[in-house]
Amino acid sequence: MSQTASGQSRTRPSGQGLGESAPRPDGTLKVTGEFAYSSDLYLADMLWGATLRSPHPSAWIRSVDIGPALAMPGVYAVLTHEDVPGERFYGLDRKDQPVLAVDQVRYQGEPVAIVAADHPETARRAAAVIVVEYEEREPVTDARRAVFDAACPEVHPGGNIVRHQPVRVGGEFTADVVVRGEYEVGMQDQAFLGPESGLAVPAEDGGVDLYVATQWLHVDREQIAPCLGLPPGKVRLTLAGVGGAFGAREDLSMQVHACLLALRTGRPVKFVYGRQESFYGHVHRHPAWMRYEHGATRDGRLVYVKAEIVLDGGAYCSSSPAVVGNAASLGVGPYEVPNVEIDAYGTYSNNPPCGAMRGFGAVQACYAYESQMDRLAEACGLDPVEIRVRNAVSQGSRLATGQVIESPAPLAGMLRELAAMPLPAGEAATDLRSMPGGVAQTTHGEGVRRGIGYGVGIKNICYSEGFDDHSTARVKIEVLGGEPHVLVHTAAAEVGQGLVMVQAQIARTELGVERVTVAPADTTVGSAGSTSASRQSYVTGGAVREACLAVRERLDDLRAERPGVPLADLLELSGPVEETREYRHRPTYPMDPVTGQGDSHTQLALCVHRAVVDVDVDLGLVKVVELSAVQDVGKILNPMALEGQIHGGTAQGLGLALMEEIQVRDGRMLNPSFTDYLIPTILDMPPMTISILENPDPDAPYGLRGAGEPPTLSSTPAIAAAVRAATSLPLTRIPIRPSDIALPDA
Repeated sequence: MSQTASGQSRTRPSGQGLGESAPRPDGTLKVTGEFAYSSDLYLADMLWGATLRSPHPSAWIRSVDIGPALAMPGVYAVLTHEDVPGERFYGLDRKDQPVLAVDQVRYQGEPVAIVAADHPETARRAAAVIVVEYEEREPVTDARRAVFDAACPEVHPGGNIVRHQPVRVGGEFTADVVVRGEYEVGMQDQAFLGPESGLAVPAEDGGVDLYVATQWLHVDREQIAPCLGLPPGKVRLTLAGVGGAFGAREDLSMQVHACLLALRTGRPVKFVYGRQESFYGHVHRHPAWMRYEHGATRDGRLVYVKAEIVLDGGAYCSSSPAVVGNAASLGVGPYEVPNVEIDAYGTYSNNPPCGAMRGFGAVQACYAYESQMDRLAEACGLDPVEIRVRNAVSQGSRLATGQVIESPAPLAGMLRELAAMPLPAGEAATDLRSMPGGVAQTTHGEGVRRGIGYGVGIKNICYSEGFDDHSTARVKIEVLGGEPHVLVHTAAAEVGQGLVMVQAQIARTELGVERVTVAPADTTVGSAGSTSASRQSYVTGGAVREACLAVRERLDDLRAERPGVPLADLLELSGPVEETREYRHRPTYPMDPVTGQGDSHTQLALCVHRAVVDVDVDLGLVKVVELSAVQDVGKILNPMALEGQIHGGTAQGLGLALMEEIQVRDGRMLNPSFTDYLIPTILDMPPMTISILENPDPDAPYGLRGAGEPPTLSSTPAIAAAVRAATSLPLTRIPIRPSDIALPDA
């Protein structure tokens, strides 16, 4: 038994409340193939949409002839920018992205025209016969040139710098030991399994209903409605089944296009991107170039950090300003540093657009500052764990922005626990089945060497820098079938992380009712913000909790009026009880544009990784033998789901370290397919040892910390460090390629 706030006892449903591994309501459907994703949507009279995209990364559009497409049987509409009835530009942070290209294209794959036809193949063929006359121009593809070369052409009027964020602390930049390095991070794709898709249905009121896979229903609507020339109330969004997101669904893809065609034809219109088009149709992780300098005392105490960080945002702004803010504010990592000089830049270029991806901004900086900590350890003659322990933040420490870490931050203890974990038995593998390259008989292990590396990451949770970060929840309890039943309704997007399950667990815990249904997310309830920044358990979980507490208070009043009456009978007498509540975390503030100072984050999360790798220096192949992790999550809401998040985040970090990169040459993408863009499989993921700590954050609901992103930060530098240890090579760029490892004289 557990107690309500008023002391009224209630029964928590066994195995379904907070702290227990409650089963996911969508889990069985997904593993049996019965779950309905957005690409499965169907209406009998629907049309199919297709997009004509630019083959050039930078060009003027001199003419567009849609006549050949309109002449094809089965084609119902062909639209260009001239057919957009409202605003022709949209964007998350700046309205700089055209619905359809107006007078120019700024990246390869930019939408130029859209088609609706009675069959998907007809739509694709019609798009292919549209005649566009381009005048190509030299693309801007070097982000450093875009930032530092005044003679570089402007991708957008007003300059190529999207944001420059300095951080300045102290002024002493001399030290006994100094290490310097330049680092690069390649462009990573979110690689979700369900490509962009949705169905737009014209409504009788002149509006449109859109069923779509997205991360952010209300901000989608805020961008879509002005482009359609409609009030927001006439644009209604419902979340369709989402096959993964990881940040790529924060920006619009086919949303406006489907709605435009539906309103023009008076018929439902469905879009489903193929895999190649998906690579062109969404943002990616910002590639980065970083120059770091660390100064320390001879015993390894940090004196200063200087850094220059350039993040390539590609053709449009997207969320680049926030990515820059994260890279700048977290650019020295979870270490105490009295003197800091950071300059972080986000820039426009004619490369593919980049935006949100798991851990954005913090991931790129983490690879650089952790690589530097290893260099500093070597220069000081210290163990890589020890140098991190000596400089680790703790509760009460200040970040480079001056913000005090007010909640538990037991980083030194986490590192010691990680270092004490048993290592895999034996030396580098000699069994062909366990070696890099497997049983291909390319080697018998003569060149296989083992390495061990460590990585530490710090990630902000929830939105930062003064963004109004809130969520809304509506909770109703009523009698259905003679039993109490709870309905939870939010606009929070379930993208595979288990949020539907967590909302139900909160309702069961707070109201003591077994039967809980989570309604489909849509825009008929207040905004829940984006499913990103590891924030939904915190913010939407907080909103559901607040709404449940309000319902519980009313139930307690009813019980006081009729003591001893069973809950079902009370509800029969009173009718349904419903409450809606908003939840906001404590305020954050923008970073000072000159000094970078300010309390820009609401919560910070820590994760540390140790990687053990076997490297074949003859073939340049790497096999990750083991990954161990220690993470502080504040409060465990669902143990199994939490472990899944740590495994998943770690896998994406492994991919960035060793294999995942969109190859771009002269602004053109060379590998837009899962044949050539490699992602980790179950064969690439090693066994994991995980220690999960619970040090509650007093300002967060239930004391929880967002947990999905931090493992992505620390796993990447740990693996890179292990490969360096095995090869004695500097390896300053990720992903590490076989050609970076294979010794020319081997």
